[in-house]
Amino acid sequence: MNTKHGISVSKIVQILDLKNYTDDLDLKKKKITATDINRPGLQLTGYFDHFEESRVEVIGNVEYTYINRMSPAERRFRYNEFLKYDIPCVIFCRDLQPDQDFLQIAMENDVPVLGSSRSTSEFTAELIYTLGEQLAPCITIHGVLVDVYGEGILITGESGIGKSETALELIRRGHRLVTDDVVEIRKINEHTLIGTSPEITRHFIELRGIGIIDVKTLYGVECVKEKQQIDLVIQLEDWKKDAEYDRLGLEEEYTEYLGNKVVCHSLPIRPGRNLALICEAAAVNHRQKKMGYNAAQELYRRVQANLSKGRNGEDDE
Repeated sequence: MNTKHGISVSKIVQILDLKNYTDDLDLKKKKITATDINRPGLQLTGYFDHFEESRVEVIGNVEYTYINRMSPAERRFRYNEFLKYDIPCVIFCRDLQPDQDFLQIAMENDVPVLGSSRSTSEFTAELIYTLGEQLAPCITIHGVLVDVYGEGILITGESGIGKSETALELIRRGHRLVTDDVVEIRKINEHTLIGTSPEITRHFIELRGIGIIDVKTLYGVECVKEKQQIDLVIQLEDWKKDAEYDRLGLEEEYTEYLGNKVVCHSLPIRPGRNLALICEAAAVNHRQKKMGYNAAQELYRRVQANLSKGRNGEDDE
C-alpha cells in the first residue's frame, strides 16, 4: 500500500533504534512512502520484473549467505543493478555487516544502509507495524482523548462545554490523558483508529479561567499516555427540554472518522451531572458489551419474559 505522504528515514532510525552505516547521507531527506517491505532475494539474482523500488529493503540471513557465495566481480555487478533504483533504504538484520563494496555503491546511489541486531522475522513485523502507524491516513479534530479503564474515550462537543474539565476530573480519579483540545486520529486498518497528541501540546490541558496546566508534572507520568485506540465517542451537548434522548440503548449510534465507525453517545449537559462518573460508566458498559453482555437487551428479555408469563397465566384462567 502506497501513501501520498511519507516519513523520513531518520525517524524510522530513531523509532527502531537502527545503526547507520552511511553517516554521510542526509537521512531526513530520504522519504519512505510505502507501508510494505521487500526481501530482495530475487533482485539479487537479477530478476527485477514487478520490483517495487519504493519499499524498504530488508536483508536477512538467506540473502546475506547468498551474497557471500558470489565472486567479488559478480557481487559488484549485482550491487550496481540493485542499488541503482530509488530505494528509500536497505536494512541488514541479525547484526549482519554490509561489505565495503555494498556501502560504496550505496553511497554513490544515495541509498542509506542501516542495521539491526534483531532477528529478521521479529524486526520485519515491527517495521511493518511502525510504517503502517506512521503512514496511516490522519485527520485532526477538536476534542479530548482519555484512557478510562483501558477504553479510549474521545470526548467531543462545542468549545467551552466542559471537555477539559471532565478530562481533569477523570485524571484525578486515576485515569490517563492522551490529548486535550487537538486529537490526531490515524486509521491503522479498517477496524482500528489510534489517537495521539501533537507534540507541541502533549500532556497539557487548557482550563478556562486558570490557563495551561501540565498534567505530567502535576499528577505524574502514570496519568498520561502517548497514544490510545479510540473505542467510544461521547458527544457533549447542551440539554434541551424538548429533545428526545436515548434512555435504553438498545440500538447503538455511530459516528465516522476516516471511514471507520465508532460507537457514539450523545450526553446532554445539565447542572449537577457528574460527567466523569458518567464517562466511567460508559467505558465499563462498552467494555461489557464487547465481552458479550448488553444490559439493555437483558432488560428487554426480562420484560418480554414477564409479559409472556402474564399472558400464559391469563390463558390458564
